[in-house]
Amino acid sequence: MLDLWTTLIPLILGSAILPVQVTVTILLLRPGGGRSAAVAWVSGMTAVRLVQGILFGLVLDAAGAEAVDDDGPGLIASTLLLVIGVIFLVSAARKLVTQPDEDAPPPRWMAMVGSIAPGRAFLFGAGIVALSAKLWAFTLGAIGAIVDADLGRPAGIAAYRVFVVGAVSIHLAAIGIAVLAPARAGAMLERAAALLERYSRAIMIALGLVFGTWFLVKALGGFGIL
Repeated sequence: MLDLWTTLIPLILGSAILPVQVTVTILLLRPGGGRSAAVAWVSGMTAVRLVQGILFGLVLDAAGAEAVDDDGPGLIASTLLLVIGVIFLVSAARKLVTQPDEDAPPPRWMAMVGSIAPGRAFLFGAGIVALSAKLWAFTLGAIGAIVDADLGRPAGIAAYRVFVVGAVSIHLAAIGIAVLAPARAGAMLERAAALLERYSRAIMIALGLVFGTWFLVKALGGFGIL
């Protein structure tokens, strides 16, 4: 169980702390925007992750995910962790040399954010998750780790729900602030947006280096190399 959560928690943080996506939520919640569009945007991201969990949970469960040994992740889980580790490290390297953000939505999508309707916001959120190779890897890594932990179906479903909710936790917090403290939400969200713009590069480099190394070590341990 401990091994499962040492995999899931970094995946949750990696999925949640994506400055571009958080910025979209904040833009949707600005005065003049629509909370319903923000909720729809987050719902779209969540819906795709739930579908991925249903489809690929069944596939990986059927594959068996035999463990390399009793203390490490199985072969499928180790392979997924290796891919995720490489993705994190490559992402950090790209940020170090100031390459464009591969997580950023197309510019024409960003141009629509200020006036987007809830239906299109839902599709926008669904498309971001469905088209991002990095987010696919994170989700498949979470599914693989849960299947490999052999928790049983009810506990496995509960663990995956924690991952899904955790992946949108920052967005939910922003929406909660807008709903519960509307008078102060504008200033708070503006400050958050400014901090994200200032420190997003440093955040992504730190996450990439720390989590990339962590998952690489876990993967190599699962293969019996370490």
